[in-house]
Amino acid sequence: MGYEIRTVRADDWAGLRKLRLAALSDPVARVAFVDTYEKSSAQSEDFWRGRATPIAEGGAATNVIAADEDDGTWVAMLALLDETGQRAPAAGTPGGIGEDGATPPQIHVVSVYVRPEHRGTGVAEQLFRTAIDWTWGNTKAERIRLWVHGDNPRAEAFYRRLGFARTGETMAFPPVPEETEYEMVLARS
Repeated sequence: MGYEIRTVRADDWAGLRKLRLAALSDPVARVAFVDTYEKSSAQSEDFWRGRATPIAEGGAATNVIAADEDDGTWVAMLALLDETGQRAPAAGTPGGIGEDGATPPQIHVVSVYVRPEHRGTGVAEQLFRTAIDWTWGNTKAERIRLWVHGDNPRAEAFYRRLGFARTGETMAFPPVPEETEYEMVLARS
């Protein structure tokens, strides 16, 4: 099975919305997303256009998707939030503070999702490798970071295989503060 991996444009908002809602409907989304299906499905077209607008065009994130080469169905996604200093990190985003008290220039990976029928096909690795290459080629980020839920060892093992490592930073999982997320980072080599 082949995939086309590419970044999303504002005009792709409907496809992004459809895949995001599918992700939020998936039972495993509980440990991967802090958003809900109800909240996201109620958002306007303007919201989705804004969410699909890439960093280079003034958006806060660049979304990367994988589409099935046979039928064009979007099967996987992730978003890259700009924390390079050109934009402030999201409010309440802990961790990643350097010795001088400043956040290093970084890209923050969020909203990782692969449709169940495409898990285990290698599409997640293709998606991440494209996102990593995009980051190093298009930003001044010194590192890429993400948070992994403590109840998601499969995801953590995948991230480790790609070169990410725990930083020692933890935070409470926003929807369920009794649960823990771990920061993982991949440094520019």
